[in-house]
Amino acid sequence: MNLHRARAVVRAVAVTATLALVIAPAFAMGSKETSGTQAVAKPAPANPRIRLATTTSTENSGLLSYLLPIFSQDTGYTVDVVAVGTGAALKLGENADADLLLVHARAQEDAFMAAGHGGERRDVMYNDFIILGPKSDPAGIKGSPNAAAALKRIADAGLPFVSRGDNSGTHTKEKDLWKANGMTPSGIWYKEAGQGMEQVIIMADGLQGYTLADRGTWIAVKDKTSLAIDYEGDAGLFNPYGIITVNPSKNPAINAEGAIALLEWMTSPRGQKAIADYQLGGQTLFFPNYRP
Repeated sequence: MNLHRARAVVRAVAVTATLALVIAPAFAMGSKETSGTQAVAKPAPANPRIRLATTTSTENSGLLSYLLPIFSQDTGYTVDVVAVGTGAALKLGENADADLLLVHARAQEDAFMAAGHGGERRDVMYNDFIILGPKSDPAGIKGSPNAAAALKRIADAGLPFVSRGDNSGTHTKEKDLWKANGMTPSGIWYKEAGQGMEQVIIMADGLQGYTLADRGTWIAVKDKTSLAIDYEGDAGLFNPYGIITVNPSKNPAINAEGAIALLEWMTSPRGQKAIADYQLGGQTLFFPNYRP
């Protein structure tokens, strides 16, 4: 082999070795990204389980079944959901039996924070309350000047009204409306169910009576009933939701990192878009409203 030929071989080997050093790591990375179903390998959280106490409306509406798998895929966390009324959810937080709360009764939320039970609270989304009843609207609430007046017409007519009766966010709103009328409802026409929103709607349908409901749950269950929206649109029926981390100083078992991860994700552009994207029958159930 002459000198010129030998130098050419050396150059070729050097180029090949250099390409191998560059391509091999890139190929390995590409293999990790395209193999299986995981886009990028993520380190597992130290404590991967989060306890979320929330309202029946976020569960009955199907929102959490839509959101939480996306969150889990993004972060590696798994969320255990306890769906109860807002009052019961806040009590779980107070007793350190939850890491995070998703609720909708602002005055109770503020009291929870003021008492030192919460770590951080953020607005996260909203929808509205509606009054459901028979399509024929025998109490004539459709023409009511406001939601409080609509409830008074139901009471004056003595027609069945099914209350959550569970200190939930919906029940709290209902009590505020009765208070605006100077009324404490009672009598055979007034039924306190002590049940979640879906069960109350179905009960009201069975009685051909009225109930106050959140729109998200109604959209999810309306095909199971013969009821209709008999009153809506009052500004006083605005229904905001807050997300709250439980103060980790209450119990060392609280998953503070997981709670913050879910709070941050729900209020991130990705989480807010996921909330906005959730629809049933072409209808949006919740509207994101976090403002940094």
